[in-house]
Amino acid sequence: MATSNLEKEKKEILSSYRGLHRAAQYSKKKEDKETIKKAFYVALEAHKDMRRKSGEPYIYHPIAVAKIAAEEIGLGTTSIVCALLHDTVEDTDLTIADMEKMFGKKYAKIIDGLTKISGVYFDPSQSIQAENFRKMLLTLSDDVRVILIKLADRLHNMRTLDSMRRDKQLKIASETLYLYAPLAHRLGLYNIKTELEDLCLKYTHPEDYHEIETKLQKTKAVRTRFINQFTFPIKRELELNKFNAEIKGRTKSIFSIWTKMKGKNIPFEEVYDVFAIRIILNSKPENEKADSWKVYSIVTDFYRPKPDRLRDWISTPKANGYESLHTTVMSPTGKWVEVQIRSNRMNEIAEKGFAAHWRYKNKTEEDKSNIDIWINRIREMLESPSQDALDFMDDFKMNLFSDEIFVFTPKGELKTLPHNSTALDFAFEIHTHVGSKCIGAKVNHKLVPLSHQLKSGDQVEIITSKKQNPKEDWLKFVVTGKAKSSIKSSLKEDKKEKAQLGKEILIRKLKSLNLDYNANNLQKLFTYYKLPSELELQYQIGIEKLDLSQIKKLKKEGPNIVYQPRKKPSKGTGQKVITTTDGKVSLQVFGGDLDGVDYKLAPCCNPIPGDDVFGFITKLDGIKIHRTTCPNAIELMSNYAYRIIQAKWTNQESIAFLVGIELKGIDKVGLVNNLTSIISSELNVNMRSISFDTNDGIFEGKIMAFVNDTIHLDNLIKKLKGVDGVTSTIRINP
Repeated sequence: MATSNLEKEKKEILSSYRGLHRAAQYSKKKEDKETIKKAFYVALEAHKDMRRKSGEPYIYHPIAVAKIAAEEIGLGTTSIVCALLHDTVEDTDLTIADMEKMFGKKYAKIIDGLTKISGVYFDPSQSIQAENFRKMLLTLSDDVRVILIKLADRLHNMRTLDSMRRDKQLKIASETLYLYAPLAHRLGLYNIKTELEDLCLKYTHPEDYHEIETKLQKTKAVRTRFINQFTFPIKRELELNKFNAEIKGRTKSIFSIWTKMKGKNIPFEEVYDVFAIRIILNSKPENEKADSWKVYSIVTDFYRPKPDRLRDWISTPKANGYESLHTTVMSPTGKWVEVQIRSNRMNEIAEKGFAAHWRYKNKTEEDKSNIDIWINRIREMLESPSQDALDFMDDFKMNLFSDEIFVFTPKGELKTLPHNSTALDFAFEIHTHVGSKCIGAKVNHKLVPLSHQLKSGDQVEIITSKKQNPKEDWLKFVVTGKAKSSIKSSLKEDKKEKAQLGKEILIRKLKSLNLDYNANNLQKLFTYYKLPSELELQYQIGIEKLDLSQIKKLKKEGPNIVYQPRKKPSKGTGQKVITTTDGKVSLQVFGGDLDGVDYKLAPCCNPIPGDDVFGFITKLDGIKIHRTTCPNAIELMSNYAYRIIQAKWTNQESIAFLVGIELKGIDKVGLVNNLTSIISSELNVNMRSISFDTNDGIFEGKIMAFVNDTIHLDNLIKKLKGVDGVTSTIRINP
């Protein structure tokens, strides 16, 4: 590279570093500045020969992460130093011991939490992503800054995702949407959560993202005018009542609008709450609650409120510390408008989350906030060392959802649980032993079963029995991570006992056939029976679910079984065109050693030619082809990225694929005849079935038809939507 370019880069790096200093909210102590300076130069030296995919010097990334941690999360010196150094151990020759020697034990521990697991053999059936995430969470009980820096790291990676390959973009975006955005929400980082979700949508559904973005831009002037007219009388009244307040209009995030459009199957124009009005009060802490309700009274003097849309998050804050008063009111133009009322303190906690929460927190023993309770729950989950990392991820993610209910013990103690929690979840929330011995419950003094779903305000009394033990079907209705992990742990012990019995039976059976009980034969057997592990094989034998007479049919060579299972695909760098068994449709799959491997179209999303697709290597069923918009895509890409391979349609003969189309609209005479005429006559589409249901002049219908590809399908949907009376048409899975 030319000397002038290197000099220019050097100046830009120093400029970025000075920008970090300006953003930092640390104390003005000389030692703080020196520690940050030292960390910067260590990182600069360690990454000096490294560049990002975009071609820029790698050091820009740790500086940007440190700046996000300081400016957007509000973290201090320790976090800034660790953010600057977060990739040094993973990507360079420096070690955790070097970090401890240079900066101290506290810094080294956080950096270790930020470093991915490497150099360790993992069973291919396990997810290294899940293991890395679990490792990061292990530091949560000691230092939540690990998670906050990781979120800053992920945010910068998402902001710079353009330079990555399409498959990498999908993998990183899916992982972010699956775990990091809900985690940011749970820690109260509203702004970061919103940006992460929007960026994920930008890469997973680019057309939808740009369509909503364009429409928001086009309607901005109209929205601004409406907000000014709506807030004018409120502003005037607040001034008359001597309130020092700021009123802003906040537009909903693109992801939030998209979720509402998909959930309710409505176009952008029908999303009524595209924006909300936020009133931020400059009140003293002791007056916040009273002032908020006074302002609520002023707002409802001008606009009629919707009774079922009042949310008091001030009296009972959310689990992430969020406090605010929400109401939805009717505007003079006939539009519903959400109004949020909060203080400056509440607003900072809402936007900067955990860091702001701790800054305002009273350091007394009695002050036990919801966010502290949540961290204690995670700590309890982490204390179950035998739990599989993927199970842990599922349980952990379940506790990230925002919807909550508030229930009471018989003595009136308040407990916060996730939405849809059952009486059994409540029992485990009280104590693991109470949950394990629970046989029923009384809700509001009435006897209910364990699976009874609780509602906010319920008072719950648990009934236990010493003879009770956890059952497998309990997992079908519990929702909290604590309950699930406790039940699984107990069942695992029971499973081990039955597996031991199965092992003894298998040893006797193999001995009768002159076969050895060894690792080779066990591996052949659990592959033959299509089971995931040796333990599962022994367990299935222990509960008498397997027909062991099949073993004698396998080929033997002395004391060993020589049965050869179908060759499994392995990841590589080559590419191969493979076709369906009928030979009519082909895909190009990138992956290496794929000889003899067929593929199937996943029934969960039914891809057709023209859909954006990817391949997923299954354990026993070859390659499954999924749409990138498949309901399972985010989870598969998050947890099993190492089993994802690129795939694209190449060519196909005229072959028909079954698709489903759901229609809604106003029932009119001759409507069904018009629809069937378009399908059969105009477009020559073969129908498998058609069904319609009407209720008070509104119809809902479902058509199952055969199409050639997405162009054919889009044309059909467009024609159906043009029929008089039809208001919406969407593709559904058959």
